[in-house]
Amino acid sequence: MAKRSSLSIRIVEGKNLPAKDITGSSDPYCIVKVDNEPIIRTATVWKTLCPFWGEEYEVHLPPTFHSVAFYVMDEDALSRDDVIGKVCLTRDTLAAHPKGFSGWAHLTEVDPDEEVQGEIHLRLEVVPGTRACRLRCSVLEARDLAPKDRNGASDPFVRVRYNGRTQETSIVKKSCYPRWNETFEFELEEGAAEVLCVEAWDWDLVSRNDFLGKVVVNVQRLWAAQREEGWFRLQPDQSKSRREEGHLGSLQLEVRLRDETVLPSSCYQPLVQLLCREVKPGTQGPGQLISLIEETTSTECRQEVATTLLKLFLGQGLAKDFLDLLFQLELSRTSEANTLFRSNSLASKSMESFLKVAGMRYLHGVLGPIIDRVFEEKKYVELDPSKVEVKDVGCSGLHRPQTEAEVLEQSVQTLCAHLGALLSALSRSVRACPAVVRATFRQLFRRVRERFPSAQDENVPFIAVTSFLCLRFVSPAILAPKLFHLRERHADARTSRTLLLLAKAVQNVGNMDTPASRAKEAWMEPLQPTVRQGVAQLKDFITKLVDIQEKDERALSLQAPPVKEGPLFIHRTKGKPLTSSSFKKLHFSLTTEALSFAKTPSSKSVNELNQWLSALRKVCINNTGLLGSYHPGIFRGDKWSCCHQRDKTDLGCNKTRSWVTLQEWNDPLDHDLEAQLIYRHLLGVEAALREKHRQLSTGPEAGRGPTGPGEAPRDPLAELLQVLGDLQEAHRSSPAGSPPSLSRILELQT
Repeated sequence: MAKRSSLSIRIVEGKNLPAKDITGSSDPYCIVKVDNEPIIRTATVWKTLCPFWGEEYEVHLPPTFHSVAFYVMDEDALSRDDVIGKVCLTRDTLAAHPKGFSGWAHLTEVDPDEEVQGEIHLRLEVVPGTRACRLRCSVLEARDLAPKDRNGASDPFVRVRYNGRTQETSIVKKSCYPRWNETFEFELEEGAAEVLCVEAWDWDLVSRNDFLGKVVVNVQRLWAAQREEGWFRLQPDQSKSRREEGHLGSLQLEVRLRDETVLPSSCYQPLVQLLCREVKPGTQGPGQLISLIEETTSTECRQEVATTLLKLFLGQGLAKDFLDLLFQLELSRTSEANTLFRSNSLASKSMESFLKVAGMRYLHGVLGPIIDRVFEEKKYVELDPSKVEVKDVGCSGLHRPQTEAEVLEQSVQTLCAHLGALLSALSRSVRACPAVVRATFRQLFRRVRERFPSAQDENVPFIAVTSFLCLRFVSPAILAPKLFHLRERHADARTSRTLLLLAKAVQNVGNMDTPASRAKEAWMEPLQPTVRQGVAQLKDFITKLVDIQEKDERALSLQAPPVKEGPLFIHRTKGKPLTSSSFKKLHFSLTTEALSFAKTPSSKSVNELNQWLSALRKVCINNTGLLGSYHPGIFRGDKWSCCHQRDKTDLGCNKTRSWVTLQEWNDPLDHDLEAQLIYRHLLGVEAALREKHRQLSTGPEAGRGPTGPGEAPRDPLAELLQVLGDLQEAHRSSPAGSPPSLSRILELQT
């Protein structure tokens, strides 16, 4: 059994931010920290006091985390970035909103005395004395302290205060991982102070000392326990009065905390086997359970359920069969070909998730170069005569403003070039497309052709494929390349318009140039020759795409997909100072099976470091030999640079953070977690499932569940309800709560 926590984060927008630049504006971006560890950086929105980001993230983190903080920064090209303000949400605040925290939050000032981090290792004892008991406080070590000096470290010492007396440790120079091993004693008297205060400070020779954090211990609770030892989290000094909130602007957020207790794999086997039996080829009936899950799932959570089901079946090697069943269910209730897969059904949402999970790398290979070209050219493109702004174009070679006709003609040429390049890249990409994606499109193409076999519907199978490939995958990526990790930053207004027009053109090609698509915007007519040519190219591409044999499908599926790709800097000298020439840049590819490298162009990720750390943590999650601590510095001369210990084999001075990870579409599958998420959803609609079972039990179809040869009729829904009851009982009997030692330490710390 394991406890899992996750945060769904959506950073929407900011408003009324203060101007930090001499132009009277700012260039804001956000940094998200979990317990002072930076995990997310949004794109910068240039020259605005009301930025819109609209960025979404899923973060997996330890259940013991304390807070998540959102820092709004102003990016500066020549100087250090300015801090505008922050919003801090504690775990308790998020837990008090089961449906998530949503709304505007005022930014507050960032006070250096509140920006603390790290932990301190203390041993606290109540020992007998000659006249009265004595309070003994041993200050052993600290880790991950905030760097306060220009050299990237601090000169920490500890001040221990009790009942009017103050004692201090020695100063450890240039370290954020100091070790003191010093002990202090105080007399315990009746009616004396109830708290012991342990403060960490950074010593400065010239200026005043910097506050690093404090621990306040309840002496009465310690007296009852007699002795406690452990790592205490440093707390900020919140004694200062705050200025009125709101003068720094506001941030709109949507944050939802979820805590899951994941049982051992064996507990979920009955549920997984029951669902797999519904979709396995040769054993499936009408897909009763999958149909009921769709029927009882609300529109708001359909995408989440679709993604979870897709990942569960992907882990069982049944993703193609699951989607094939959904195709059949959708086709069975569709009478008009022009409405096929146009709604937000479970089939549509599952296929969207499938393409992102299995086809994101393919999308980057096909679409990436075209998107890069659009961003680099920055051409003014407009086809709507009512929106043409001649002044934005500048001058032609004759040093005169271009006419509206010249702007439109140049725009048509630019869009035709981009559309032609994209279609050509698609046509060449058949073999680059993942085998499981090709096989799924093959099943979709066959099912639709069987359902609509007439000559007048000959384009319907092609449109069914393009409704997912073009309309729900390629076009959204063109419109928002930042959200598909195709670019670091959001597009400016001019580039956004070019991308919008290109996406419209791709949609027209995907709709096979139907009269309905042409009638929407008559000013798109100049692109029609290229669109018609593109339709022929796309049909030829789809014909080749779905032409894959099962033996080829199995052979092409053997290669493990990459979890993360991109450049890393490798230190190539040993025992020498770290300089820029000491590193070599290599392109790495991490899969669940291997870590390989080569010399290739760099990647484009604004969160590159955090994504690499996250990817490495994911593939090591089942590593039983993972170290609990490490040295963040290097062993230089005769000591570690981080904690100054002279034993090279000494245990690490900082703990490994293997818990905080960013969720990506290419994450290694977590079978138990997916099963738990499905169980939790089904438990939420259990009442509706029981009502449906009652109706079916008394109806004419009672007792007619799908069977195998020689088997008695079975009732899949009754089996599902029984499995849910068994899992509910397993959760009730599972141990819960934090370790006793941690609970006692948290009680001591006030």
